[in-house]
Amino acid sequence: MKAYIKDIAYYLPEAVLTNDQIAAMFPEWSAEKVAQKIGITERHIAAPDETATDMAYHAAERLFTKGIKRSDIDFILLCTQSSDYYLPSSACILQDRLGLSKTCGALDYNLGCSGFEYGLAMAKGLIIAGIAKNILLLTAETYTKYIHSQDKSNRTIFGDGASASLISTEGFAEIGEVVLGTDGSGAENLIVRSGAARHRAPMNDTHTDAEGNISSGDYLYMHGENVFNFTADVVPPMIDELLRKSGLKQDEIDLWVFHQANKYMINFLRKLMGIDKDKFYLYMEHVGNTVSSTIPIALCAACEEGRLKGNVLLAGFGVGLSWGGVMLRVISD
Repeated sequence: MKAYIKDIAYYLPEAVLTNDQIAAMFPEWSAEKVAQKIGITERHIAAPDETATDMAYHAAERLFTKGIKRSDIDFILLCTQSSDYYLPSSACILQDRLGLSKTCGALDYNLGCSGFEYGLAMAKGLIIAGIAKNILLLTAETYTKYIHSQDKSNRTIFGDGASASLISTEGFAEIGEVVLGTDGSGAENLIVRSGAARHRAPMNDTHTDAEGNISSGDYLYMHGENVFNFTADVVPPMIDELLRKSGLKQDEIDLWVFHQANKYMINFLRKLMGIDKDKFYLYMEHVGNTVSSTIPIALCAACEEGRLKGNVLLAGFGVGLSWGGVMLRVISD
């Protein structure tokens, strides 16, 4: 038994935050400077009453308009760190809201920028084990709700969005080898400290770093330098291991799709590993870093451009700290 991606759809919120708007809030930055440094000119922002569950619902509904039948779905996997409630699982809520069968399994998993790769790995396992045949893999995140209004660094990077993928026993891309990794010692490099069981009450603290960014334990904190160094340390060995397991050489990869963290970071990785620029896919300018949804959104765009063919290597990395790589083999028409 093999597992395949059969189709993908995505959803972006209506509201848009442009670089011009950010420059108006932080006059020391220009719109051009932001675009040049991180490769993003605008990002979509969830409405105040719009949650990750809402966005996942809309992404799934778009998938169903592409000929996917609700009655075929027998499992839901939802990757989010922005669930509606502590309990119940948002995936359970989506089973009912989407009108799916009550025999459908459903679970949330809390993961960030490597979440799509982890989801592909779990979906493949469910199919190979004979537990499910058609898995609705959802990714949805509203990081912008957890960014301090004066945190100019994170506000330039992150946007909100969701994706919906059908993982099945047939499709356009076979899910091949997988490499996953974790280093929880770096957990505090990308964290929201308050709100959950460890620090349930608001911390009501604020700090200003050397670059003038405001941070607080009640909002998203990212130690940019440490996250950058972590990425440079773990991604090249992960790629080497994935190529080894796949029996492929680097020049046999037809398209590289990395987590769209920011232009500077992933171009650094490309140059570090000597990856052909023409085979390295970027798709963040008008969507920003949508966390677990960056790669499925990029895959949709690459498909529309006719770029998906042959061996496609996916690489996600970030909060956790965690990383994941997946090899896709696109089926020729």
